[in-house]
Amino acid sequence: MTTPTYRNPVLDADWSDPDVVRVGDDFYLTASSFGRAPGLPLLHSRDLVNWTLVGHALDRLEPAEEFERPRHDCGVWAPSLRYHDERFWIFWGDPDQGIFQVNAPEIRGPWTRPHLLKAGKGLIDPCPLWDDETGEAYLVHAWAKSRSGIKNRLTGHRMHPDGTALLDEGKVIVDADRIPGWFTLEGPKLYQHDGWYWILAPAGSVETGWQGAFRSRGFFGPYEEKIVLEQKDTDVNGPHQGGWVRTATGEDWFLHFQQRGAYGRVVHLQPMRWGPDGWPVLGDDGAPVAVHEMPDLPPQPPAAPATDDDFPGGRYGRQWQWTANPGDGWATQHSGDGLRLTCVRSADAHDLRKLPSVLTQRLPGAPRTVEVELRLDSDEPGARAGLAVLGDAFGWIGLQRGTDGTAHLVHRFAEAVADAERDAAHPRLAPEGRARLRIEIGADARCRFSADTGDGFRPSGPVFAATPWRWVGALLGLFALAPTGQGHAGAATFNRFRISPP
Repeated sequence: MTTPTYRNPVLDADWSDPDVVRVGDDFYLTASSFGRAPGLPLLHSRDLVNWTLVGHALDRLEPAEEFERPRHDCGVWAPSLRYHDERFWIFWGDPDQGIFQVNAPEIRGPWTRPHLLKAGKGLIDPCPLWDDETGEAYLVHAWAKSRSGIKNRLTGHRMHPDGTALLDEGKVIVDADRIPGWFTLEGPKLYQHDGWYWILAPAGSVETGWQGAFRSRGFFGPYEEKIVLEQKDTDVNGPHQGGWVRTATGEDWFLHFQQRGAYGRVVHLQPMRWGPDGWPVLGDDGAPVAVHEMPDLPPQPPAAPATDDDFPGGRYGRQWQWTANPGDGWATQHSGDGLRLTCVRSADAHDLRKLPSVLTQRLPGAPRTVEVELRLDSDEPGARAGLAVLGDAFGWIGLQRGTDGTAHLVHRFAEAVADAERDAAHPRLAPEGRARLRIEIGADARCRFSADTGDGFRPSGPVFAATPWRWVGALLGLFALAPTGQGHAGAATFNRFRISPP
């Protein structure tokens, strides 16, 4: 009988900075969502390998006025997910505002509004711990040098058990400047095990770093350290930053990310055990595994976060996020199928990176073909709608209404250093104001655009290499917009969005 195995990554898209918790027989995961809304995705699994997206904990980012426009690398950084006192808790750091928390009685909510636990610049990657034996509660966090001038250290606090306040000014409990060879220590996750306080924390930067473990008999230290996961001779660069979880049968596992350029931070699952010296051993003796025996859990059907969407009733699935807090009337519900997006008027119509009204989902981490049907329901000259690949460079293909009332298929792009888009191919007529749009995503996130305006798919322009933002993988996006002006500018309807193997 063949032993069932899984292959990494178990989440092959940008589920950045994952953290995980078990409640009964269920596992839950959250991840960074930065400036997109809704934020704080919530994933569910029964076997740690097959995951589905079940919701979000954050409807809108606060304060709302700060996120009316895209802030792609800001917002929700590196959340921690915990279960305590029959409630789910998520803590995260906004590098420009401070440490927030939300909580809920069930994973699907209702979630509280964000509570600012500690205000300040550069406070990131918080993680709480409730000591059930003493009744004490603690919090540890890291620092973003870009905002605070401080990095490579972890600060600890005593926390009120209700999670509403910190009880002291904080103390540096790990200063990695004092550890030879260590730099950019961040992303701490706090636990208790075998009479020790444990901090699992990455260092060495996202592209090339490693996973560290720290232990102390007291929360405030002193801590000793050990590297417990690193690339070694594998092709998994920078394996680090994630969470430890124990199954009901006592197996230990560690979920972490790997930075993969335009694909963002994909998620790997590592076996974990405790060595004879009392330190955790991750992966294959400290090296990440590519294939491994499944966790000893009841078999589950294959599953992955949803991507396809028919937009029933004009509603979009939970896999979609806006590039900022959504505005009223951007998407209209109706009686049929199809996503009806209002052509939002904007002075930034020349640059998708500046638009809050782009509806996005994650770029898949393996070669895929993306297709969607589009109808431009606008007579406004300059109104346009399309399918985009969005990063610090972007490309899109879609329809635009000409000054003479005709619809044209257009394909445009902008380099990272450009402040406006330009044509990637010559416009051509789309007589019915309809098109089927396609992006073929190949190796290294190289994207080939094509469209069918009634005479079959025809390739358009050169291959476009997708690029990430600073911390965020590239995104797929749907949008409808119009130049500035007065009155309603019409709409565009998208249907049959599909992501499929090539």
